[in-house]
Amino acid sequence: MNPINTQIAEALARIRREKPLIHHITNLVVMNDTANVTLHVGALPVMAHAVEEVAETTRTAQALVLNLGTPTASRVEAMFVAGREANRAGIPIVMDPVGAGATPFRTQTGLRLLETLRVAVVRGNAGEIGSLSGAGGRVRGVESVAGGGNPVTLARDAASAWDAVVTISGKQDVVSDGAQTWGVDNGHPWLTTLTGTGCMATTLIAAFAAVERDYLLAALGGMACLGLAAELAAGRAGGPASFKVALFDRLYHLSPEQLAAGARLVRLS
Repeated sequence: MNPINTQIAEALARIRREKPLIHHITNLVVMNDTANVTLHVGALPVMAHAVEEVAETTRTAQALVLNLGTPTASRVEAMFVAGREANRAGIPIVMDPVGAGATPFRTQTGLRLLETLRVAVVRGNAGEIGSLSGAGGRVRGVESVAGGGNPVTLARDAASAWDAVVTISGKQDVVSDGAQTWGVDNGHPWLTTLTGTGCMATTLIAAFAAVERDYLLAALGGMACLGLAAELAAGRAGGPASFKVALFDRLYHLSPEQLAAGARLVRLS
């Protein structure tokens, strides 16, 4: 067995045992789903968006998610307040630049967050990461319609530029810290039929980052959890609606032993 499989399985066991609190400033479209995914993996969710309380809430958490899915001026301000508090307290920030490249507001906000804050992990699709990194990429709505070239090169170069772990979701998820790059081959096509599965992946990465300070390992664990749960769920579902229910069930029941045995991780560079 790949030693990294054992490491992500041990991290999942720690999540279940420690129940870390994950603070989300996140996408209103799928907030309930991301809260449930946080619970199903074994962590605890809190969604505080008001500027008046985000710093205090962040101080009580073990990880912070900043998701640009439904940005407003006040929510963006709250992200910076919470992010600065997370940096002061040494709490990892996991950023999801939803729709970066689709509008100047989203793109500029994503760039400001990366320039201002120390971000542990950035997870997005190829269009979003390509748009933020300057490598090119096109996004329509919140969907990638063109990437920024080879995802291995894109993830590696962006990770080096941002001093963060970069995760690019796709048929093969690509995860890089700039020094080494891995692929995650778990997943199922039905993940693309549900709104918010990328946001769910970001939440799972944050849960792992809350207990595992090797953020490359945390990103691999989160992506493998979602992908493996999707594979297990697909065999019990007849379409997207029943797949969503089965996905949540499989994630809730996913054991560290199943993750160790079922995660398909491959070193790419």
